[in-house]
Amino acid sequence: MKEENKLYLDKNYVDWISELSKRYRVAQIKASVAVNTEMLKFYWELGKDIVNRQSENKYGSGFFERLSRDLKEAIPEAKGFSVKNLYYIRKFYLMYSDIFPQLGGNFPQVMGNSNNSNLPQVMGNLKSDADLITNVPWGHHRMLIDKFFENTEPVIFYLNEIVSNGWSQVVLDHQISMGLHQRKGRALSNYKTTLPDVTSDLVQQLTKDPYIFDFTNLVEPFKERELKDELLRNITSFLLELGEGFAFVGKEYRLKVGETEQYIDLLFYHLKIRAYFVLEVKVTAFEPGYVSQLGTYVTAVNHLLKTEQDNPTIGLLICKTKDNVLAQYALEGYNLPIGVSEFQLEKFLPENFRSALPSIEEIEARLSNIDVKEGGEA
Repeated sequence: MKEENKLYLDKNYVDWISELSKRYRVAQIKASVAVNTEMLKFYWELGKDIVNRQSENKYGSGFFERLSRDLKEAIPEAKGFSVKNLYYIRKFYLMYSDIFPQLGGNFPQVMGNSNNSNLPQVMGNLKSDADLITNVPWGHHRMLIDKFFENTEPVIFYLNEIVSNGWSQVVLDHQISMGLHQRKGRALSNYKTTLPDVTSDLVQQLTKDPYIFDFTNLVEPFKERELKDELLRNITSFLLELGEGFAFVGKEYRLKVGETEQYIDLLFYHLKIRAYFVLEVKVTAFEPGYVSQLGTYVTAVNHLLKTEQDNPTIGLLICKTKDNVLAQYALEGYNLPIGVSEFQLEKFLPENFRSALPSIEEIEARLSNIDVKEGGEA
């Protein structure tokens, strides 16, 4: 047998090649993180210089145009010195030095364990909030500047989400537009009292209230079956709204319970929590009886599907509307982990934003005034 063929039949050799491939990919990831960190460090210092020099009022209104031209001439091989990007660099320094005043105007030092050899540790083992800056690409920072420079409160939330979930800019833009920071972890639940502390916090953060089903084509009135069909017809968007880690198991999942057959609306499995999620969707307002029905399904899954390797099954009820007090009372009577949320068919509008929108009456009044003026001019 040729030496070459012997190598391919040698399992140790094959495993070695596989290991080298993994090492190479990890090295690439570490290199990209290191390059990103050095670039952000340069931008931080440049932004700091711009702020300090501008404060001296020496350069006039054409400062950014001149700086852009001079930097391009001095460093012709470099990119990122357009006038627009220089404005972003200035805002980058201003925003994060304000969010992290403990930095004292200095760029955060990387504190994560860079010697770890797998992706989650490289990207996620952060020992301070300031480290989040270095683990997020520049394009994402620009988007956060666009969205939150005037109101920076949500920035840390989105930095954590980007690093934890590896979001692209497209996903980040979508989640911001859907107001994720005001919905995540907001479901009413009894998870705190029915699950271990660490698990209960993780499960609570998986929930949203409300859930946004704007990807459906439904117009009221519609039936429960129509909503479920639309959710599954748009399963990719539905899973994105549910969040990272959910895997779809089945719709109207059949379970033989005693002498009866029970059908679960939607059954999922969460890969990180390692637990089944039973989802019941109702197109009406919350009723206490819905909790009892969901509790039966949760118990059935624990008995018939759950293995020793799985954690306790989680229940989530999504209704059109809910009375929070009534829902909380209903949950307190159950020792099974259940949460209750609402759903909307349109994009989420924060309350402070809604209050700034004109009412229908105001819009009609303004249109009437326009009609009167146009009629008078004629």
